[in-house]
Amino acid sequence: MAAGVQLNALDMRSLADLKRLSRDERSPEALKGAARQFEALFLQMVVKSMREASPKGGLFDSDQTRMFQQLHDQQMALQMAHGRGVGLADAIYRQLGGKGALDAPVAEAGSSGPGAAGRGFDVASIPRRPAVSAARVVADGKDGSLAGRAAALGAAVANEVVSEVDALAGGTRAFVRQVWRHAQEASGSTGVPAQFMVAQAALETGWGRAVLKHADGTSSHNLFNIKAGSSWKGPVVEVPVTEYANGRAYTEQARFRSYPSYAEAFRDYAKLVTTSPRYADVVGQTDPAAFARSLQEAGFATDPSYADKLRRIIGGNTLKVALSG
Repeated sequence: MAAGVQLNALDMRSLADLKRLSRDERSPEALKGAARQFEALFLQMVVKSMREASPKGGLFDSDQTRMFQQLHDQQMALQMAHGRGVGLADAIYRQLGGKGALDAPVAEAGSSGPGAAGRGFDVASIPRRPAVSAARVVADGKDGSLAGRAAALGAAVANEVVSEVDALAGGTRAFVRQVWRHAQEASGSTGVPAQFMVAQAALETGWGRAVLKHADGTSSHNLFNIKAGSSWKGPVVEVPVTEYANGRAYTEQARFRSYPSYAEAFRDYAKLVTTSPRYADVVGQTDPAAFARSLQEAGFATDPSYADKLRRIIGGNTLKVALSG
């Protein structure tokens, strides 16, 4: 595409031009156009997945803002794909039979020339998954035309993205299933809804992916990152953490409690909030915003955005989908 051309995600003429070019199998421009279109599709799916995984809610969250956000993401993906991109268009271009580089002035991956700096990674330079065979994908096209081959390859790319998103969603559901029974037991003694405590555990551990570990790799099962004070007589995990004071972040070495199971972690959490006077406003709290705010005001975490983050997870689609799975 000529330099200076303004791309528009809503301009259907670009798709019409691609269809016109695809009628001529000898046109390298058709190959380049198909490659860029599918990189744009891939990037749109990546950005869309990121948006769906992000906490929702807030003063400016509405159907209208989400619509404009989607249009913005489509345009951004299109601009990226027709710029330097991430290297996927290069790989698709070669797999469709293109010769040389998609954009000749751009240096190939691994080169040391001046064009190499700032270029996205080249998909062709990394190991491919066995499930994605370019030769098989091209052969699976409904016909031998460029459009058929490009559609088959694009479908494979889309399936890979969907598979990755499903894997993340599956991990979230697995985490909720693993702790849900323990959260219900803790709810009975604290009066706090089980989903509130699951959301807090998700915030503290990244949905179970970042539970603190001992030096030998064993889990501490500390879902709430409760520190080990002088009264704690059990095992501990010592790690550097980020804390906040007067709005400024700093790092310190801290000791955290370690439990033999997630069940024990929930029991200790319930004991902490029901016996410590500082958490009196947390006990029995059934409003998401009030629960999150009372935890922060009680000093459970020093992060100034802690209450807002927790509230967003409680009301977010990620938790709702995980609980319904």
